[in-house]
Amino acid sequence: MATRDPKPRRTVKQRLQLVLVVASVLVMVLTGTAWGLYRDITAGITTTNVIAGGDDDGADNILLVGVDSRTDAQGNPLPPALQRLLSSGPDSGVLNSDTIILLHVPKGGGAAVAFSIPRDSYVNIPGYQRDKINAAYPATKALAAQQLVAQGVEDPKQVDAQSSEKGRSTLIQTVEDLTGLHVDHYAEINLLGFYNLTEAIGGVDVCLKEPVNDPLSGARFQAGPQTISGAAALAFVRQRHGLPEGDMSRIRRQQVFLAAVADKILSSGTLANPSKLSSLISAAQQALVIDSGWDLLSFAQQASDIAAGNIEFLTIPTTGTESNSRGDVVLVNPAEVKTFVDQRIEEQQRAAEEEQKAPPLPPARVDVIASRYVVDVQNGSSLTGMAAAVARRMRELGFVSGTVDNTGPTPTSVVRYTGSDREAAQAVADQLGGIPVQSEGGVTPGHLAVLLGADFNPATLPAAADDAQARQVAAPSGAAAPITAAGVPCVD
Repeated sequence: MATRDPKPRRTVKQRLQLVLVVASVLVMVLTGTAWGLYRDITAGITTTNVIAGGDDDGADNILLVGVDSRTDAQGNPLPPALQRLLSSGPDSGVLNSDTIILLHVPKGGGAAVAFSIPRDSYVNIPGYQRDKINAAYPATKALAAQQLVAQGVEDPKQVDAQSSEKGRSTLIQTVEDLTGLHVDHYAEINLLGFYNLTEAIGGVDVCLKEPVNDPLSGARFQAGPQTISGAAALAFVRQRHGLPEGDMSRIRRQQVFLAAVADKILSSGTLANPSKLSSLISAAQQALVIDSGWDLLSFAQQASDIAAGNIEFLTIPTTGTESNSRGDVVLVNPAEVKTFVDQRIEEQQRAAEEEQKAPPLPPARVDVIASRYVVDVQNGSSLTGMAAAVARRMRELGFVSGTVDNTGPTPTSVVRYTGSDREAAQAVADQLGGIPVQSEGGVTPGHLAVLLGADFNPATLPAAADDAQARQVAAPSGAAAPITAAGVPCVD
């Protein structure tokens, strides 16, 4: 019997980047990282020819897909020990698309919106049959592989590459038919990349409402905030059994997790740390597949608003669930989904137009070369999320993000510096209401250490940061906690 699903959860604008290398490229462009590094990253990434034609509306629709492949991006089998580590159960030999997100970036950049599509959505798959949407890729890939072998193709890697292109193309067409949006670009990450990504950035902060012990996914966690990485992080985003809303709860976890990953990459100085950045690049090269026509550098330059956190996560509307010959499925109405997607994009466009009409803020005046300095921020005030808000403001001014953390109660705000960095410290202090500066030998040269105390006035930050903070505080009782950089919301 069908049961009615809750309304799609809608969050406030998120501080979220594209996953993996897109996030890295975007931040590197904005912080002036050398073209040679970009070339090194993209030279090692696997590409696939899956985008058919295009449209001329100027917007970018990017399909982000997470798969549970037991191979790397080049089709090489993972070592058995690593497969056992990554998999919570026996390998069935069937590839699954566990995460499907369509990201819409409007013409000329600006606020973006990401539409999560439940993997069990019951849809028509072109050239195949009516099935769960996560069958579109593996089912048509398997059929194509059989045809290639029957035609005499003997090279396993050639069979895998060509059949994978067929599977990806079918998934893209299925998503287009469901949402009404033309897919301009494609990005896929596998289990190995997910594992290595979380290891490279030193883990991701999450929070659970209740303890978890699910043998099917391998998810075993205590309640409350915690830092997870590797196999534990993989289990966190894959679990759906034992959750109140099944796949919908898993989507919520994925959204929270991706926001946390992006926050960690940007706010912890990952991209300013050569060792961590090298690990991040290696993870991308081993496990990321993008469409062959995607100019990541050009996209990064156009999508600068995403770096400022101007993105929203939504889940497409559903009409219930049922059990049939394809198992437990989530019912979706393509007409309702198209209307939902169109309305949200129109709302986004209107909001952008209204924002352009608003009086511009006075230009920030920083009389130093901001990109030469890393700003570390600690929050010792009683105001939640101030460290993230200040770090975001410093990025807007061109400074490089360093560590962002909380500390014990502190009465007085200060910007600490060392050596000849006083002028830069004063420039930061002036942006924060003229708080004091102090020379401190323990500060690393080139770093500016901001300590926010009880005397810090959040009104010194631009209105956008204050508004985001106010929206979080004003969230109605019982509503889902917004996924923002201001904190880690607890989820099921």
